[in-house]
Amino acid sequence: MDERDRIIEKQSAIIAEQSATIAEQSVTIAKLQIRIQELERRLNLDSTNSSKPPSSDGLRKKPSPQSLRQKSEKPSGGQEGHKGCTLEQVAEPTKVISHRVETCQNCGKSLVNQDLERVIKRQIFDIPEPKIEVTEHQAEVKQCTCGYCNTALFPSDVRAPVQYGPRVKAFAIYLSTQQLIPEDRLKETFADLFSLPISTATLTSINEKFSTIVEPYQEQVLEELKKAPVKHLDETGLRIAGKTHWLHVISDANQTHYRPSLKRKNLLNNVVGTVVHDHWKPYFQLPEVTHALCNAHHLRELKAVEEQEKEPWAGMMAQFLRLAVRFKNPPVERLSKLYDNILARGFKFHESQPPLDGRKNKRRVGHNLLRRLRKFKPAVLRFLTDSTIPFSNNQAEQDLRMMKVKQKISQGFRTMHGAEIFCTIRGFISTARKQKFNILEAIQSAYG
Repeated sequence: MDERDRIIEKQSAIIAEQSATIAEQSVTIAKLQIRIQELERRLNLDSTNSSKPPSSDGLRKKPSPQSLRQKSEKPSGGQEGHKGCTLEQVAEPTKVISHRVETCQNCGKSLVNQDLERVIKRQIFDIPEPKIEVTEHQAEVKQCTCGYCNTALFPSDVRAPVQYGPRVKAFAIYLSTQQLIPEDRLKETFADLFSLPISTATLTSINEKFSTIVEPYQEQVLEELKKAPVKHLDETGLRIAGKTHWLHVISDANQTHYRPSLKRKNLLNNVVGTVVHDHWKPYFQLPEVTHALCNAHHLRELKAVEEQEKEPWAGMMAQFLRLAVRFKNPPVERLSKLYDNILARGFKFHESQPPLDGRKNKRRVGHNLLRRLRKFKPAVLRFLTDSTIPFSNNQAEQDLRMMKVKQKISQGFRTMHGAEIFCTIRGFISTARKQKFNILEAIQSAYG
């Protein structure tokens, strides 16, 4: 073999090696492109197009989000027939200050004996200066001629030489559990507003004792919710003792029950009726229940598929859901066929797409959503076939929202016992609020 042949052989080997490298790099590039698309999709997910909470959006400035609601034909502002809440004068004010006219502002003539024509009234609504009222109970002690010493009985709720009254306790419970003021700040609040010294240990004790009072009531609420025709279920993470635990809620328009747990998959027993939820799979393990899925979640998912994946069927389905919820007497059969037609278009779109990563079993995000909407069609459209079923699971999400605010303020709970106390009281307050009770009065009445 001459020199020329050796050079050709060497160059051929180099070319073959480069060809193999290029082929390998092409495969790597294809995989990286798929990975980049997936990461970009995740990066573009926020509270408007997924189940992520608004707090996860961060502080970065974004374009004004498009609302999932359609623009109404009604004008902005208060609607006709809306009952206003303007401050109005009362018939019997607490205090009256009269401003008299004694001389004429023009000629200076005395008007003391002049008849009064009319009175113009202006009222100021203000809060009186907070002041602690101290009530002293005195029990007489008398000795009988027989030698027995008799002492008058104190009221059953007067047990110590010095103690806080029911209004102070109710105020402490209201501010700590409803307004979510931490104990240290609540201690300062009592000092600033009432000049009343109260320790954080006492505030903790007040909440603990009150939770034992309302716990039987909350257990009754739980049993009633289990048997309610329609109820909402949801769960969220809760920091307890520095670890992630789970807060479960079951609620409807009239009652709320919270339940902290170490495990997320801690389902209730003996639940019947219809449960509205966000398609968390373990909920489908509940026996003897009918499922209704949250369509607000579906709208967010559809928005992401439409905007990021550029799949046209997603916009059609979102428009369908917004239209369907507006019917007072929905044509169920017609809407059901329209739902199926949109799904068929979606599946046809995905059949025309090339396989992902060369694998037939790997499906796109939109394809998975289509399969889910087809499989759980009755649960998705439950609001059409039953007028008592809501369109979304917003009730449970609203009931959980302030619990997340509590975690942001106080960074969670130190012990499970403390979390259980808070959840018991919060459930009682939420139920009282839903039933239109004044919360402070409800707390005081619970004391008896």
